Amino acid sequence: MRLYGRILGYLKPYIGLGVAAALASAAFAALDAFSLLMLIPFTKALFGDAPLELTGDDEIIEWVLDHTLGVFVPANAEPHRMLLAINLFILGVFLLKNIFDFLQQYLVVRLEQAVTRDLRNQVYSHLLDLDLRFFGRTRVGQVISRLTGDVDQLRLLVTKNLAKFATSVLQIVASFVVLIGISLELTIVALVVLPGMFAIWGRIRDRLQRGDRRVLNLAGEVSSHLQETVSGIRLVKATAAEEFERERFRKLTQHYYKSIVRTERLRVLMSPLTEMMGAVGTVLLLWYGSRLVLVEQSMDAASFIAFLGLSMKLYQPAKWLSRFPSLVQPGLVGAERVFEFLDTPIEIDDRDGARPFEGVEESIRLEGVGFEYVPGRPVLKGIDVEIRAGQVVALVGPSGAGKTTLVDLVARFYDPTEGRITIDGVDLRDFSLRSLRSRLGIVTQETVLFHDTVRANIAYGLPDASQEAIERAARAAHAHEFIMQLPEGYDTILGERGTRLSGGQRQRIAIARAMLRDPDILIFDEATSALDTESERLVQRAIEQLFAGRTVFLIAHRLSTVQRADLILVLDRGRIVERGTHQELLEQDGLFRRLYDMQFEGDARPVASGRP
Repeated sequence: MRLYGRILGYLKPYIGLGVAAALASAAFAALDAFSLLMLIPFTKALFGDAPLELTGDDEIIEWVLDHTLGVFVPANAEPHRMLLAINLFILGVFLLKNIFDFLQQYLVVRLEQAVTRDLRNQVYSHLLDLDLRFFGRTRVGQVISRLTGDVDQLRLLVTKNLAKFATSVLQIVASFVVLIGISLELTIVALVVLPGMFAIWGRIRDRLQRGDRRVLNLAGEVSSHLQETVSGIRLVKATAAEEFERERFRKLTQHYYKSIVRTERLRVLMSPLTEMMGAVGTVLLLWYGSRLVLVEQSMDAASFIAFLGLSMKLYQPAKWLSRFPSLVQPGLVGAERVFEFLDTPIEIDDRDGARPFEGVEESIRLEGVGFEYVPGRPVLKGIDVEIRAGQVVALVGPSGAGKTTLVDLVARFYDPTEGRITIDGVDLRDFSLRSLRSRLGIVTQETVLFHDTVRANIAYGLPDASQEAIERAARAAHAHEFIMQLPEGYDTILGERGTRLSGGQRQRIAIARAMLRDPDILIFDEATSALDTESERLVQRAIEQLFAGRTVFLIAHRLSTVQRADLILVLDRGRIVERGTHQELLEQDGLFRRLYDMQFEGDARPVASGRP
């Protein structure tokens, strides 16, 4: 019930729209039942009887007909004129019924699209606030699947299925009112089969729920596999692994296919079973109704025909209601999966009273900092270091030493599990995230570019940046010249992940982006190792301008580049094992010296001097 309550909560902002749709549905249901009631006066007039005079205990129906049809049909009219008047009245009833049918469907469409928009926005907004730990354990395809397919399933549940449910209930209520008015005995007979129809779904509901969850999970796996293959298409082709990937995808889609067929087999079984129950009810009505007309003569033929038509009309919404639980299972499972995302706690957030970050005046200190991605498996241990404002600090060490994790803590992508990080004596967690990261610049080896213009990529996150400022940043990054050679200059669409540019050009776009932000703290994962000599030279010039006047964390892969650093921190197994300048570390003959010698073994060793 809590799940249903939470789902219905998304309708609260649109209560007026929902009420209007409900009123339109009620009017449609009433007119739908009333349109079949018109069979009574039409049949009686057709055979020359008084159309508004009924036999038996049909006083209520007679009163309804007298105050509706009787207003427009004169009692003393000739038979053909009376039939014409009844037909025109029936036409008017159908016109009104279909107007309300259009209104209720249109209002439901507006309602379902509004709910879908709000829900998608809420999930997406929450997704952006989640920390990197969540994205590290969740596949991209699963995220996309829940934001698209699962939200659509929830949309169908919240609006379309609930609207159909409400309409069906109203149709049944309206039909029952008319049926009871015609004959209470026949109405009881009509009810005999309904409990059986509603009991059928109970035996397979749990199996459907498990099946729908399995289907949605597999849909996410298919999306994940497709996303990974497209992202790594160069590797697939370079290793001639096309057939291997085809076979993997075939197995996954075959599993998906079997799960859907198995689940849908149960779902479609509902229709013939309930159809058969309806047929049993119709046969009972035919037998007992004909007895009332021919043997007991307590009902006239016209009323029985109207009752029969209305009861058969009643079975349609009743049959749908009996299938309702099976129809809403995908929506309920989708809701559970969506709410799993929405209920994922935001671990990195602003504290109460968080202050704005205004830059580094004195220093950044890491005091006894430790960190664990998995409890009991530390990645960083006992990190103590002070970085003065404006210093360039290089982080070196073997793969897995914790270099990237350390700078991720400075950017507050994670919070330390031990110790703290302070800027000018203030705990990093006391600054608002937005203000901290707005004064932060990150240039990584794998440059992130979006399928957008050059201008938009440089000014990413700064929509108000002027063209002049963008060009100034591009010139400083030595990117303006090649940008102007692109087909549409700064308005050129770069393509997904910037595939239209070379590696060096992508790096200079990333540096221009960082320069435009004018950050106080710069995190630079050296990105020149994969570049050719000319591109590296241009990127290096841009880097020199980018470093000026900023506090820089430089993750170094080429040890020759750390000669410019004010301080080098050598990490190994999550600890700082050495620190000093380039020359000091070479003279210590420790880990840095061994790494340096291995990297330049057989080559002419670069000049091992300090800062030039």
